[in-house]
Amino acid sequence: MSEAYEEVFRLFREHANAQQAIKMSAYMCDVAPFLGLQAPLRRKLAQPFITAARKEVARKEAVVDWGFVNRCWTMEREFQYLALDYLQVAQSLLTPEDIPRLRDLAIDKSWWDTIDCLDSIVDSIGRRFSEVDAIMLAWSIDDNFWLRRIAIDHQLQRKELTNTALLEQIIVNNFGQKEFFINKAIGWSLREYSKINPQWVKDFIAQHQEQLAPLSVREASKYI
Repeated sequence: MSEAYEEVFRLFREHANAQQAIKMSAYMCDVAPFLGLQAPLRRKLAQPFITAARKEVARKEAVVDWGFVNRCWTMEREFQYLALDYLQVAQSLLTPEDIPRLRDLAIDKSWWDTIDCLDSIVDSIGRRFSEVDAIMLAWSIDDNFWLRRIAIDHQLQRKELTNTALLEQIIVNNFGQKEFFINKAIGWSLREYSKINPQWVKDFIAQHQEQLAPLSVREASKYI
């Protein structure tokens, strides 16, 4: 895979757009420098690498290449997106032992764009290993609010498989927060679950109306 890495790195840099990079970095509050690759072009350039990664992951002896991921995290933002795309391809290989590595990614160059991808990657582990529930409860009270956001939203795609007891406790752990990204996440998690079980969400809002931020209630009530 090393040749595939170097080729996608070369292609990304070859198509860099300095003027676009300034705009993209500013839009993301300068959390990291950008190359200036807009998403459609970035995905097109990365496609041969992603195809090769899928083949690699399918091998019996395949393991997650954390060296590649960590290297991407030291470079421009588009490389972090590439690393996350790779981790999504390789998510079947991930286990609870990889959670500390994902935590390191979450707290480095943190912004919603990477966080909202990491939550689904964490969930891919949580669906297969019940011990991740305890880790998410710990993250839900962490000083780092990005980790708390992942805990709140990691079940977004579970639908009927949502662990409501876990969801409730994680949200309750984040009552009284002034942080926009936390209150938005609470509303988002409730809104998504309301598509499956609107009565549960109605009851939750009714029970906790005083503790929930108005933003959370507004988001949660969108479909009910």
